[in-house]
Amino acid sequence: MFLILLGPPGAGKGTQAALLAEKWGLAHLASGDLFREAIRSDGELGRKVKEYYDRGELVPDELTIDMFLERLSRPDCAQGAVLDGFPRNREQAQALDQALAASGLAIDGAAYIRVGEEELLARLGGRWTCRSCEAIYHQRHNPPRRAGVCDQCGGELYQRSDDLPETVRRRLAVYLEQTSPLIEYYRSQGKLVEVDGESGVEAVRTALDASLAPLLGQAGAPPARAPASR
Repeated sequence: MFLILLGPPGAGKGTQAALLAEKWGLAHLASGDLFREAIRSDGELGRKVKEYYDRGELVPDELTIDMFLERLSRPDCAQGAVLDGFPRNREQAQALDQALAASGLAIDGAAYIRVGEEELLARLGGRWTCRSCEAIYHQRHNPPRRAGVCDQCGGELYQRSDDLPETVRRRLAVYLEQTSPLIEYYRSQGKLVEVDGESGVEAVRTALDASLAPLLGQAGAPPARAPASR
């Protein structure tokens, strides 16, 4: 079983993808996690990724596709995965469809989480991350007990370059230009559901479960194998 979570930065894809993955016993693959893992490795790929990441731009398709297909080939994806932040344009979606089809698999459903621009700016501009344990806080929704200090490990909190206001606006502009067409791509395949992402986490979760149930009921049992990497 393969599910895709669509929505602009700050829509809550990561939270909902993790909940869906837990419910269905699937791997949760987040583009941000893969990119940060590559950056921490400080290898050639990581340095290339960091150049784009720091500017709030999309990592080129070839790099992104290869990273995800390699990740999908690992054993923990044998029963499928929830994809969070990938694909991000039609070219990536088509490459993913081709890779899955080569193993007799397909995307079972895609969920689009709708959130307005004003709300997105408020959400993303207030996010802070711990330098030590990478715990995430928000000055409006989840502030730390002490300003600038992580509740969990006492580490320093900072705003990642991709959470700064000017970078947030660029990220939203890039999303609207390159990623929004995916909504029509999956709608044309009869695989798209839409939910309002401006309500609470539990309300969004309930809406996703209800909307995806018909698609996943038709999908049958989870697949027995994951696609091979390129």
